Amino acid sequence: MTSARAVACCALALVAGCGSSDPPPLPADCQQPSSVIAAALARAPAPVRLSGGSPLSRCVSRARADGDLQALSVALTEVADGLRERAGDDAAAALQLGYLVGAVRRGAAATPGIAAQLARRVEFAARRDVAARRPRLALLRGIRLGEAAG
Repeated sequence: MTSARAVACCALALVAGCGSSDPPPLPADCQQPSSVIAAALARAPAPVRLSGGSPLSRCVSRARADGDLQALSVALTEVADGLRERAGDDAAAALQLGYLVGAVRRGAAATPGIAAQLARRVEFAARRDVAARRPRLALLRGIRLGEAAG
């Protein structure tokens, strides 16, 4: 093999190795306590971003390691439960809960099923009957917003 051809083969092998199948790491701002996530959700209906600019859906889609997914699940479920307690009487809380549901759905859809349980847990929090028309409409609006931009 000529030296030019050997260099070309080595370069090709390096390029082929660059297409690693490892998922991108979980952004640092996704590893926040529930209070920080709840505060970020207070921005809804505007797009919700965490301190480093990550949307919630990115956090869900990149939480692949068991520990990351477990910690994120605890934080998001805690936020959802807190919002659920207020959503029956508070349209803003219903909107935030809906946004969270939509964002988690969006992020879970980008995974090979590993975040499906998290999506079910968060959606369960939103299943509570919201008797007042305004909070129910706010919940549905929040889901649409979260699915679009969360």
